[in-house]
Amino acid sequence: MAVLLVVAVAVCHFGRLGHARAILLAGLRAAVQLTAVSLAIGVVVRFVSLLSLFVVMMYVVAVRTSGRRLTSGSTWWWTALPIGAGVGPVVTLLLATGLLPPKGISVIPVAGILIGGALSATYLSGRRALDELAQRFGEVEAAMSLGFPDREARLLVARDKAATALVPAIDQTRTVGLVTLPGAFVGMMLGGASPIAAGAVQLFVLIALLAIEAIATFLTLELVTRGIIVDK
Repeated sequence: MAVLLVVAVAVCHFGRLGHARAILLAGLRAAVQLTAVSLAIGVVVRFVSLLSLFVVMMYVVAVRTSGRRLTSGSTWWWTALPIGAGVGPVVTLLLATGLLPPKGISVIPVAGILIGGALSATYLSGRRALDELAQRFGEVEAAMSLGFPDREARLLVARDKAATALVPAIDQTRTVGLVTLPGAFVGMMLGGASPIAAGAVQLFVLIALLAIEAIATFLTLELVTRGIIVDK
């Protein structure tokens, strides 16, 4: 792993890609975090009372990470809405219907995948919308001068660009099994599940991700175009 990290850093440095330091720090941070999380999960899976706290912690970290990357201003905490709006109902539905057993070994990985997808969609859609509005500010003003409300004028400019945040999830779903074998499928197979059972669970996770990321993208775009989330 250390060799691969060095290779990634070296390629970015000599290729002048500009992310050598960020990759190094990300790799080191991942090693520390995964060690700590592995130890924590070993405890959490034994106590149902700690399970909800662990999921809430993941949610809070996702909100702060996405929000702080999206804007340096005080509106970053609004990312709690698009991240939670999809993840909360889906996880609740899974638990209520029994599709997801209320055990840490089951809930934590699935919740982590769903929260991670919402985080990515929120950041990507918000960042692209804000960048597009900044670069095409003249078009926004022109639309407003023609009588468009502020939100509608911003939507005309930002909607298409923000919607591209859904492309990775769509491509992952379209190519699953042909190009990639996602984590839930591989994990269940390694755990002894049949290929059919592993495939069924992975299919559900992928469809749930599409729904959650669509919700996150829609709400983030609304927050940006309404001027609730701003750059600074």
